[in-house]
Amino acid sequence: MTNTNALFTEQDHQQITQAVVAAEAKTSAEIMPVVAKSSGRYDRPEDIVGLWCGVLAFIAAWWLTPSPSTDANSWGGPSAAFQLFVYIVSLVAGFFVGVVLAMRVNWLRALFTPKAQMAEDVLQRARSVFYDRRVHHTAGGTGVLIYVSLFEHRAAIIADESVLTKLGQSALDEICQQLTTDLGSGTIPNALCNAIATTGEKLSGVLPRDDNDINELSDALVVLD
Repeated sequence: MTNTNALFTEQDHQQITQAVVAAEAKTSAEIMPVVAKSSGRYDRPEDIVGLWCGVLAFIAAWWLTPSPSTDANSWGGPSAAFQLFVYIVSLVAGFFVGVVLAMRVNWLRALFTPKAQMAEDVLQRARSVFYDRRVHHTAGGTGVLIYVSLFEHRAAIIADESVLTKLGQSALDEICQQLTTDLGSGTIPNALCNAIATTGEKLSGVLPRDDNDINELSDALVVLD
């Protein structure tokens, strides 16, 4: 996959930052947008692709390699030892090529990755980022993480205690669903900006901005490779 940072221009970064600033002007919540390249390592799907490629290479070698001659009066054809060597090399080389191919071709790796595993990995990574980036550490417990994971084509919204109490998980799930839809039909910056604006609008009614409110988290997009 292309370097994740390369997907965003300077204008994209400014657009998203401005969306966060505008949203936080209405609410005491602190919103952090994050885009990650992937949320899991997914070694097993790579091994599965490698195994399939190894088997196909073995079959091709078996089909193309001449069999040892059974004619006592003929010395033609490869020996059994050479034939075995070709089979082993084909199997190992096919496995290696398959693993490398799965590492570089995202749709192929995704094809052999269970959707339930991807969903769980995205949620776990989002929670990890929520704590690692100290989104949970705001004074009023008003942090909101809007997380997008590119490989899995999934999003998650994690919120701190005050947001969950005032707004509710169902409202966050609705925003996340709309974000996912927008990501599938538009650009990442626009989808994020829409989700940020919607989050700010919904929170403005239940967690309005205080006159003494201070900005506790960066407003910039966080990109994780």
